Amino acid sequence: MNFSIRDSKIVDMPQVLNLINELAIYEKEEDAVEVTVEQLIADGFGEKPLFHCFVAENEAKIVGMALVYPRYSTWKGPVLHLEDLIVTKQYRGTGLGSALLTSVVKYGKELDVKRISWEVIDWNESAIAFYESKGANVMRNWDVVQLNEEGIHNFLKNNN
Repeated sequence: MNFSIRDSKIVDMPQVLNLINELAIYEKEEDAVEVTVEQLIADGFGEKPLFHCFVAENEAKIVGMALVYPRYSTWKGPVLHLEDLIVTKQYRGTGLGSALLTSVVKYGKELDVKRISWEVIDWNESAIAFYESKGANVMRNWDVVQLNEEGIHNFLKNNN
């Protein structure tokens, strides 16, 4: 299969959102996606972009994406966070995920980051095996901690 990896453009955001929704369905969270095309455009292409996105294209169709953003480690310094690497179902196993991950790693190297990190859902054994085959350390002894919008509101209401 022929595909190319490139930096995303504003016009790609509707297809990027389609991939985000596809991932949400796969992860059994189909109602969790709140981001809109307009928000992706504003956040990714505004004066101070909040993320960088790579897309994989085949015959003018976006069939994969990887979205990253900068973070900072108090132990290491600048790091890059891979929020999502998504390959549409029919392109899994074609090398597309490897090509996207390679683009992310090269980008991290260009930025001179000390680490690239991301999460993977614990039941997605094929993704875990893929990342481990690439040399990634899947740290199963760490838990992800989050406050969602409601949690933020309740925290501030109860801790002010």
